[in-house]
Amino acid sequence: MPLGRAKQAGWLVLLCLACMAPQVLAGKPLGMKDKAPAANDQQRALHALNRLTFGPRPGDLQQIMAMGVDQWIEQQLHPEKIDDKALNARLEPLRTLRMSSREIAENFPDPQEINQIMNGRMKMPSDPERHMIYEVQLTRLENRKERRQEAASAAKPQPSMMADNPPESADAPAGGAMNGAASGAVENAPPAAPHQETAAEKEQAKKREDEMYADLDIQQLPSLPPDQRYQKVLAMPLDQVMLFADSLHNGGYGQKFTDGLAPRQKETILALNNPPGVATNELAEAKLLRAVYSQRQLEEVMTDFWINHFNVFADKGLDRIMLTSYERDVIRPHALGKFEDLLVATAKSPAMLFYLDNWQSMGPYSPQALGIPPHPGPRWRPRPNANNRPSGLNENYGRELLELHTVSVNGGYSQHDVTEAAKVFTGWTIEEPAKGGGFKFEPRMHEPGPKTVMGHRIKPKGEGEGMELLHLLANQPQTAHFISLKLAQRFVSDDPPPALVDRMAKTFLKKKGDIREVLSTLFHSPEFWDEGTYRAKVKTPLEFVASSLRATGAEIDDATPLTRQLANMGMPLYGAQPPTGYSMKAETWVSSSALLNRMNFAMALANGKIRGVKLDAARFAASGPAAADADAMLSSLETNLVAGGVSKQTHDSITAQIQSAAPKSDNSAPQKAPANGQESTISGLLLGSPEFQRR
Repeated sequence: MPLGRAKQAGWLVLLCLACMAPQVLAGKPLGMKDKAPAANDQQRALHALNRLTFGPRPGDLQQIMAMGVDQWIEQQLHPEKIDDKALNARLEPLRTLRMSSREIAENFPDPQEINQIMNGRMKMPSDPERHMIYEVQLTRLENRKERRQEAASAAKPQPSMMADNPPESADAPAGGAMNGAASGAVENAPPAAPHQETAAEKEQAKKREDEMYADLDIQQLPSLPPDQRYQKVLAMPLDQVMLFADSLHNGGYGQKFTDGLAPRQKETILALNNPPGVATNELAEAKLLRAVYSQRQLEEVMTDFWINHFNVFADKGLDRIMLTSYERDVIRPHALGKFEDLLVATAKSPAMLFYLDNWQSMGPYSPQALGIPPHPGPRWRPRPNANNRPSGLNENYGRELLELHTVSVNGGYSQHDVTEAAKVFTGWTIEEPAKGGGFKFEPRMHEPGPKTVMGHRIKPKGEGEGMELLHLLANQPQTAHFISLKLAQRFVSDDPPPALVDRMAKTFLKKKGDIREVLSTLFHSPEFWDEGTYRAKVKTPLEFVASSLRATGAEIDDATPLTRQLANMGMPLYGAQPPTGYSMKAETWVSSSALLNRMNFAMALANGKIRGVKLDAARFAASGPAAADADAMLSSLETNLVAGGVSKQTHDSITAQIQSAAPKSDNSAPQKAPANGQESTISGLLLGSPEFQRR
C-alpha cells in the first residue's frame, strides 16, 4: 500500500527529526561491566551485528547470543575459518569475477580495442560470440565517424557553380581568375545545404526498418526456449543484430530476453550495447550479493571500507576493465592484513595507476623526456634546449598518496613534498593498458637523482625509491592516527573519542600496521560499547539497502535493479568520481529527498515491487503468535524486523498510519485495523523508520 503524499510528508518529518537528532534514539548501557544479564547481552549482540555486519538477519541475534559476542567477533576477525560456500554458489554465474583484466579486455572490448581493429592493428576474433560483439562495436564506431565527417563536411562553405565555371570577362586575367569583387561574393555565399531526405525517402527507409523488425519478430523472441532464442540471434545478419541490440537498449526487452540464458550467453547479449559495462555491472551485483549473503561479514565491511579509502572511479576509461582485479586481487586479500602491504598493492595496481594518471607521469630530466634513445649511438647528440621541454610530471598520485591514503591533509607535508613524491613514482606505469596489462617499471620515464619527502632523503634506486617512500609513509604516526580515525568513524561515531583513536594509533604503530590488531583494540574498547554509540550511526544507502534485504530475508534473483536503486539514492557502486570516495558521515546522507527515496524503496521492497527480489512479508508475522489485528502485527514485526525495538513516537506514528486506513463505524469512530493484508505496509513503514535508518 503506497503512502499518500500527505502521509509521506508527515512520516518524512518524523524521519528527518529522528535521523538528525543528536540524542540516542533507544537503548540501555552497553558497557561490558555491571550490565543487566538478559537485556544488556541482547543489546550488545545487536550492537555488534549492526557495526560488524551489513545488518542482522532473522536468527542472527539468537545465534550470536548462544555463541557469545566476544567469540563471534573473534571469528569474524579470521574470515578464512568461516565457510562461505553458499555465497560462492550465488556468485558462480558472474563469470567476469574470475577473469583477469586481460581476459575482460579480450571478451568485452573497450573502444580503444575496437579502434585498433579499425586501423588494422588487430584482427577480429574468430570465436562467433566474441566476433559478434566486436562487429557490432566496430560498425557503431564506423557509423559515428561517418556522421562526424558528414557534419563537418556540411559545415564547410561549398563553392558555387560560378566558382567552378567563372564567366570569361574582359577584366579577368588570363586563365579565368576572378577579380576581387567576384571572389568576395563567392567567399561570402552561404554554404550549400546538406541533402534533406524527402518524405518519400523517409517513408521508404522506415518501411525497410519495419520489415527488418518484422523479420526479427523481437517481441516473440523471449517466448522461445533460452538456447533457441540465443542461437537465433547468433544466426542474424549484422543489420538485424544492430536492430536487435538497439531494441534491447531502447525497447525494454533486455530482461525478458536474457531470462534463462546461460551466463556466457547473457554476457554476450548484454555486451552488444556496452561491452566493458558487463564487468562493472557484475562486480556491482557481486558487491550487493556479498553484503547480503556472505557469512564473512566483517571482511565484506572492511573490503567496502578500503575500496572507498583507496577509491577508483569505474567510469574513467580503462578502469572499467581493471576494477574487478583491483577489488579481488588488491583490496580483498589485504582487508584485514598489514596496511603497508595494502598500500604497496594499491600503488602498483593498474586501476590506481590509471585512475590518478601516474602511468603517464614522466620525470622532467628522465631519458624519455630528454629524447635520449634507448641505445644512443656514438653519433647521437642532445637536442638543443632539450631541458626546456615540458616535464610530463603528473602530481595526482603523489598528492592523494599523502592527503588521502596516508598522513592526511593535516599530516605536515608541503607542496614541495607532493612534487618530490610524484618524481619518486615516475616510471611506475602499465604494460599495454588497453589490453589489461599489469604493473611495469619503466626506467626511461623515471626522474634521476635523489628526492626528499617530508625531510627524508631518498637515494636514487629506480623502483626501490617508491618502495622506500611507501614504507616510510605506512609507518608514520600521522598515518597511524589518520587510519585509526577513519576506522573509528566507520565503527563508532562520526566524531569518535580522541582517546580511543590514540589507543588504536598506538596499536597500529606497535603492531606495524596490522589492521586486525587495530580492529581488535577498537572492538574491545569501552568507547565502542558505550551507550552513546548505540544506533548513533546513520546508514549509508548501501548499508540501508543491504540491511533491509538481510532483515527481511529477501531472495535476490537479479541484483541489477538493486544497484539502480542505490544509484537513485546517490550512491552508485564504484561511482564516486573524486578520490575522496563516499562520505561515512550522516550529514551527507540525511536530507528530505534522500529519506523520501529510502521510504519509497522500503515500501517497494515490502510490497514486492522491486524486480528480481522475492519477499514474503507475511512470514514475519507468522514467526510469532498469531496477530488478531494490525496493532498486534505491528508489535510482532517490530521484534522481527527491528530487533532492538522502536521508540514510542515511531510506534504511535505507524499506528496512526494504519488506523487511518481502518474501516469506520456508524458513529465515525475508527475500528481496529484488520491484520490480514497489512503485513507489507507495516513492514515498509518499519524499514523506513528512524530506528532502522541507524545502526
